[in-house]
Amino acid sequence: MRRLFPVTDQTVTTDSGGPPPGAPGEGGGEGGGAARDREWSLDELADAYAYPEPGSGEPGPWLRANMVSTLDGAAQHDGRSQPISTATDMRIFGTLRGLADVVVVGAETVRLEGYRPARARAEFAARREAAGQGPAPAVAVVTASLDLDFSLPLFTSPLVPTLVLTGAAAAPDRVAAAEKAGARVVIAGDGMGVEPDRAVRALAELGHTRLLTEGGPRLLGQFVAAGVLDELCLTVSPMLAVGDAQRIAGGPSVAVPRRFALVSLLEEEGFLFSRYRRP
Repeated sequence: MRRLFPVTDQTVTTDSGGPPPGAPGEGGGEGGGAARDREWSLDELADAYAYPEPGSGEPGPWLRANMVSTLDGAAQHDGRSQPISTATDMRIFGTLRGLADVVVVGAETVRLEGYRPARARAEFAARREAAGQGPAPAVAVVTASLDLDFSLPLFTSPLVPTLVLTGAAAAPDRVAAAEKAGARVVIAGDGMGVEPDRAVRALAELGHTRLLTEGGPRLLGQFVAAGVLDELCLTVSPMLAVGDAQRIAGGPSVAVPRRFALVSLLEEEGFLFSRYRRP
């Protein structure tokens, strides 16, 4: 892996072992010296993907999304994201989980991807303890119907209790089934469904301010439309899938496209690992 952006003296020196940009023999100009590929340690990845430091007072929630897309915009192949991913993408996936307080995911993605509880990883233990976090992030499932299999390990044997985000009008018997399975039900809407801004606030009130969503596309589209997405970590896979696979975000279009700013770009074997933030 090598860093493409931002280009700094340290970037070039660290990645290529060469002199700073513009030095004699390096071709001159910004970014002189070709950065070499190397495997980054998990500590380096964690530093590269660290959440913003909170300002004065109580830290506010920061919602980031992590998604993968092919060159032609497919977020899945045969209904799953794994075929368009790579081992490094999965290392970044694990790193983002290792930094998060909670992973927010839609019920359909839980069903399709076979979600399991997040696990504690020794590589992130010291970092999480220093940040005042538990051993692993909670998983928060967004669902209106609570049509979930509560016998799955996600509900029966998580390291930290799984959260179920739903609306106040959710069916009482399904709420009771979730609670009986050990899940914590959080109301984040007045009707059947969840209101994205209320979901973010509700999680923050539980002490979860480092938020990570892994989709699916409909849930991400709702967060984008509500204006509560702060950051997008997007892996661009050098593949063409064709077909009618979903994009990374779905649902009604917004009145004006949301503009985000590129803050970092890594590359390995043609895969691009980008980070964009809301200005």
